[in-house]
Amino acid sequence: MPIILSIETSTKACSAAIHQDGKLLSVSELYNEKSSSGMLTTLIEHVVKTASLKLQDVDAVAVAKGPGSYTGLRIGVSTAKGLCFTLEKPLIAINTLEAMAFSIYDLKSGAQNPVTNNQSPITNLLCPMLDARRMEVYCAVYKEDTLEVMEPTQAKIIDETSFADLLEKHQIIFFGDGAEKCRTTLGGNPNAVFLNQTVFPSAKSIGALATRAFEQQQFENVADFEPFYLKEFVGTTPKKISL
Repeated sequence: MPIILSIETSTKACSAAIHQDGKLLSVSELYNEKSSSGMLTTLIEHVVKTASLKLQDVDAVAVAKGPGSYTGLRIGVSTAKGLCFTLEKPLIAINTLEAMAFSIYDLKSGAQNPVTNNQSPITNLLCPMLDARRMEVYCAVYKEDTLEVMEPTQAKIIDETSFADLLEKHQIIFFGDGAEKCRTTLGGNPNAVFLNQTVFPSAKSIGALATRAFEQQQFENVADFEPFYLKEFVGTTPKKISL
């Protein structure tokens, strides 16, 4: 019955959670327009205390590996690696987009499908999207019923032809903070469905997926592990001030 501490800092939403044998014991989530990852230590302390545990009780630390915010991923991964070194515990890394897809999969598995028509003869797909810049998003496509990968994680510039082949045969549910800016471009297709609420990645889903990874002994090399940035960081040059 592994106890797993999970950390999620891929976006402006930041969260931490404790799972025991796949069951959620405690979660703390925070959203701030600027950045919430600076509160990560406080969130971790809160979920451990709420679960009536000590950090030394956890069997592994799980972290969202990306894609996502460069700064957020650095903070999350650095914190997770620091805990693993200090506590001498294994590190588990979960794809951020897979965790987002799992959150929808988990919602549907416990209730009547709230988004799509269960009588539809076509297979539904899930497409989590994280905002990159302009019309670019980080995205992947998964089967709704099994989370099998239909399109791998990628940085994609969205236009009218995006996902055309899949949309011919499948209904695709688009969600995440990158989905709304794609609504006008893709929304004309009757098989394109957009959730009305923004879905952020959460440590709740990271921990649920990490339990399976723990059972399969899918651990990372703590010393060498780096976030999955997907794209190289592009900095900006400060403008010179004329005197």
